[in-house]
Amino acid sequence: MNIDEFVAAAGPVIVRGTLPPRLRATLDSAYEAGRLARLLPGTYVPADHQGDFAVKVAAVAQWCPKAVITGAAAARLTFWPERVVGAIDIARIGRVPEAVGYRFRRMAVDPDYVQYRNGVRVASAAWAAVELAGETDGDSIDRCLRSRRARLNDLWAAFAAQSGRPGNGDRRRVLIDSRDEPWSAAERVGHRILRGHGIVGWKANHDIIVEGNLYWIDIAFLAVKLAVEIDGRLHEDDPEIFQNDRYRQNALVRAGWTVLRFTYAMLVNDPQYVVDAILAALTALRSGDRYRR
Repeated sequence: MNIDEFVAAAGPVIVRGTLPPRLRATLDSAYEAGRLARLLPGTYVPADHQGDFAVKVAAVAQWCPKAVITGAAAARLTFWPERVVGAIDIARIGRVPEAVGYRFRRMAVDPDYVQYRNGVRVASAAWAAVELAGETDGDSIDRCLRSRRARLNDLWAAFAAQSGRPGNGDRRRVLIDSRDEPWSAAERVGHRILRGHGIVGWKANHDIIVEGNLYWIDIAFLAVKLAVEIDGRLHEDDPEIFQNDRYRQNALVRAGWTVLRFTYAMLVNDPQYVVDAILAALTALRSGDRYRR
């Protein structure tokens, strides 16, 4: 078998140790010719596949079936598909090699937080979200909660399973700040403002069916039917999201809800305005006055 035939037939991941001696020689020749790239010890892929995320993930299981993918790569595989991944984090017990495009940690992942994705062992959504919580300033927590792949108590349990890790102080801080289960950075700021001013009686991400459609209210004061909607940049930049927000708001108003909308810039630059507007609406609604919607 010549090099071209070998590369075409061998598949995206080739493990040298599984080949008969004659094909090992062909593999070595293909590697020396630049037709194959070595990703991990004894593990090769066609050179034009070495940057492919899925191939790099598959190579981990071929190299070490007991290894577990963690960190950003695990987040991408479980709840954050658009997450940009640099080096793929790998947890394993025993000697850790050096390999371009991978980062190794000599550690064990609790078996309760390991799942299989196309035959590859991957840390669960809860584990990955907690692991990244500090470095993403809570973004991984927000996205995981929004994906509904884990609830807040699942995240706390995953945190407990990672006891003793460096950076757990930051992880704990972010989890405490997530006690009202924000789904975005803007919502997280909104929750901080409400708590900081002692405003109570609200529920985050309240689900409601209106006119046969399921909607999620960012912050709902159920007793007076006040909906506080927090618009991140996507609400302004994405035409489809912008239009859907208007459908939702109109449906909520028809169902008797008062709706207030605030942008991320309002929350950050003028939080007092946000507080004053919410308090004014609450006062009017609790007094029975019709509040301007």
